[in-house]
Amino acid sequence: MPPTDRIRDHAGQGAATTVAAHRARRRLRADRARQLADLLRHQLLTDAFPDGTLPHENTLAADYGASRNTVREALDLLRAEGLVERQPGVGTVVVARKYPHGLDRLMGLAETLREHGRVTNEVRTMGPAPAPAPVAERLRVPPGTDVLYIERLRRLNGLPLSLDLTYIPLDIGGALLGADLENTDVFRLLEATTGRRLGHAEITLEAVNADAHSAAVLQAPRGAAVLMLERLTHLSDGRPVDLEFIRFRGDRITMGGLLHRSL
Repeated sequence: MPPTDRIRDHAGQGAATTVAAHRARRRLRADRARQLADLLRHQLLTDAFPDGTLPHENTLAADYGASRNTVREALDLLRAEGLVERQPGVGTVVVARKYPHGLDRLMGLAETLREHGRVTNEVRTMGPAPAPAPVAERLRVPPGTDVLYIERLRRLNGLPLSLDLTYIPLDIGGALLGADLENTDVFRLLEATTGRRLGHAEITLEAVNADAHSAAVLQAPRGAAVLMLERLTHLSDGRPVDLEFIRFRGDRITMGGLLHRSL
């Protein structure tokens, strides 16, 4: 190989190595920014900054052993989630909060969030409807049997929080047609109607993209991620009485619980 070609080849290898190293540094910084954002998010959600203002970027960098650029990228991630904003002359401030929803107790939304404000319900649809086969199977009624169908928009302190779709066997749900669903949890009404306590529930939690209808009702961007809680609640005698599909605004709720290890 002529000397000039060898020089070009080495130069090309050097440039490629430099680009690869630069990409690796960016990837490492992005990883560290994500890790830092996770730590700061937890503090935001547990009111670790009571005055609503985060420490200066230099302070965060020193506290977490991170570079200023890493801190800025972490704050950008939190800003994109709508949790913080940058205010000139003030710094980075908390502009949104999430409310805790426990997963280790069977409670209605108003019971769960009673310490955080008032839950109200806008009943959008309510009435008998034929049970789709999957609903009928889970509620143990014949397919096509009428069940009570309820669609509610639930607000906390006036802010849209969840869109609930509920199916209840009609022999129980019929008594709810004249009930005060705007201010009362369905759980309380079920116990009052049946004279029995609720026993247990099977739950599934996943993230889904908001469809056009859900996004409009929840006042969330179309396609935004929402938390979907599917819950089948049983009476104390084991009878399934309440099948719900609940879409929570993911930017306003956190799910948590206490788990015990058993092998």
